[in-house]
Amino acid sequence: MSIDTPLFAGNLVRLGPIDHEKDPEAVSRWTHDSGFMRMMYTDPARPLSAWQIKKKLEQELEKFLEEDKNTFHFRIRTLSDDRLVGFAELAGISWTNRIGTIRLGIGDAEDRRKGYGRETVGLLLRYAYDELNLYRLTAVIPDYNTPAQALFTGFGFVEEVRRRQALERDCQRWDLVHYGLLTDEWKEMQK
Repeated sequence: MSIDTPLFAGNLVRLGPIDHEKDPEAVSRWTHDSGFMRMMYTDPARPLSAWQIKKKLEQELEKFLEEDKNTFHFRIRTLSDDRLVGFAELAGISWTNRIGTIRLGIGDAEDRRKGYGRETVGLLLRYAYDELNLYRLTAVIPDYNTPAQALFTGFGFVEEVRRRQALERDCQRWDLVHYGLLTDEWKEMQK
């Protein structure tokens, strides 16, 4: 990659900031999709209003402005019409150890499987390894989320930890799987 390669834009999407006025409506809609919520979160799914989402975003902003320099929040927007399709983040960064966690979600079902997630992971990896100089990233994925597992293993993430039966969904126990990728492994895949 060259210094002129855009950090936050690909062919389909761009990573941008949270829009505290426009985003809550779409994010609220996503919380009403229990399938999406169960894929993204280990807490119980529950629908939230746009007002509740806006309050949560304001709290996150206050926390960020005060102290949290260890999380990078992004919103995923289409290049074609600047429509919000998801979120992404690099979180829990330990600067001393150069490690962090990667997460993303594509909100509406009709926006999934269009390449937005794949392009977003590529942008996040470049940003994490080339811009932030991180050495290692972790993705934590419920065992039932096979699309996310395929996405991350496609980028070279390998299973490192399997927390057996750590989650319960619909009276069934599921493993919580931790995947990891080192910067050397990522750079080797770029060749």
